[in-house]
Amino acid sequence: MFLSMLACCRSGTGIGNRALRKSPQTVRLGTAALQERHASTSEAPLKSTALFDFHREQGGKMVGFAGWSMPVQYKDSHIVSHMHTREHCSIFDVSHMLQTKVHGKDRIKFMESLIVADVAELKDNQGCLSLFTNEKGGIMDDLIVTKTDLGYLYVVSNAGCADKDSAHMKARLQEFKAAGHDVDLEFLEESLIALQGPSMARVLQPGLTDDLSKLTFMTSVLTPVFGIQGCRVTRCGYTGEDGVEISVPTGSVVALAEKLLTNNEVKLAGLGARDSLRLEAGLCLYGNDIDETTTPVEASLVWTIGKRRRQQRGFPGADIVVPQIKAKTQRKRVGLVSTGPPVRQHTPILAPDGRIIGEITSGCPSPCLKNNVAMGYVEAGFSKVGTAVQVEVRKKAVPAVVSKMPFVPAKYYTGQKG
Repeated sequence: MFLSMLACCRSGTGIGNRALRKSPQTVRLGTAALQERHASTSEAPLKSTALFDFHREQGGKMVGFAGWSMPVQYKDSHIVSHMHTREHCSIFDVSHMLQTKVHGKDRIKFMESLIVADVAELKDNQGCLSLFTNEKGGIMDDLIVTKTDLGYLYVVSNAGCADKDSAHMKARLQEFKAAGHDVDLEFLEESLIALQGPSMARVLQPGLTDDLSKLTFMTSVLTPVFGIQGCRVTRCGYTGEDGVEISVPTGSVVALAEKLLTNNEVKLAGLGARDSLRLEAGLCLYGNDIDETTTPVEASLVWTIGKRRRQQRGFPGADIVVPQIKAKTQRKRVGLVSTGPPVRQHTPILAPDGRIIGEITSGCPSPCLKNNVAMGYVEAGFSKVGTAVQVEVRKKAVPAVVSKMPFVPAKYYTGQKG
């Protein structure tokens, strides 16, 4: 059942000279379109993270997914793993993500030539979600960029777009260098794990000298973690819960995972839980909910475009995207809630009279809400929260309602209360 709930996760091809292994099983996911877009061929060996053997030892069910051998779940069911993350905390292996450092005195100008964020406005060690856009205003990928106090930008982008993203940045790098600008790229070999859930701070604080209460959502610090040097801890994640992502030297990632698991609050979680958690949190999945045919305005991601960037334009596709902010668009990404049979990607969205007005991009039964949650694109006239629509499931029209996202309230840590 959990496999059919996987629209897919933030994963795919990646970088690094990590060992290549064949997964014991290659699984076709329910999301045919994305699988076709990122599927590895039967001849290509699957890449593995440094935690591959550890996952197997811990009972991880490894599946071939988008060129990588990744755990889809462990001994617990997908639902149990999902709820454990919401109530305690879980470790997710996200080492297949692309981690990049951007160096040089023109690093901010360089990055702002590629993405929509106002990077210059960020404080030291503060980050933000942003978007790579193309000249037509389409979203090439989503990413997190952090302005460190160490003279570089730290960028984490999706594994499924790693080859595309790195090639895109390298091409712009050549242009910048040819124009005499001072900028360089460094693609990192470090592993990356996410520790997500309400008890994260209690679990992690004993291993830090830094005070986690001062590390707020979307801020980052370079610090030892349980004695492991060279770690970067960023308070962010893909679940809607309080959490961190820890970039750790690959040779130490198993030791860190083992240390975290000595706390009874912590369990391992796989791709199945990761996908349903992010969907409850209303977070986009690249390749499903956003892609190069969708603009930030259509995707309801206008908030990622800095005010100065809207005024000065200067990011790819700005002359298309910025006018859309006021003129609106013909379609818009919305959340949907329904009961009955689960709603999957490509499910048609219908007006009350049965006319097709859009399509589901991600959907699953919500373990927390006990109903179905989904997101998709509809004609703008049907995008208002509370609008009654229908979804076509198994050739039958099922009632649904346009809903505010996130479906489950976010619990990001923004500072101590009172």
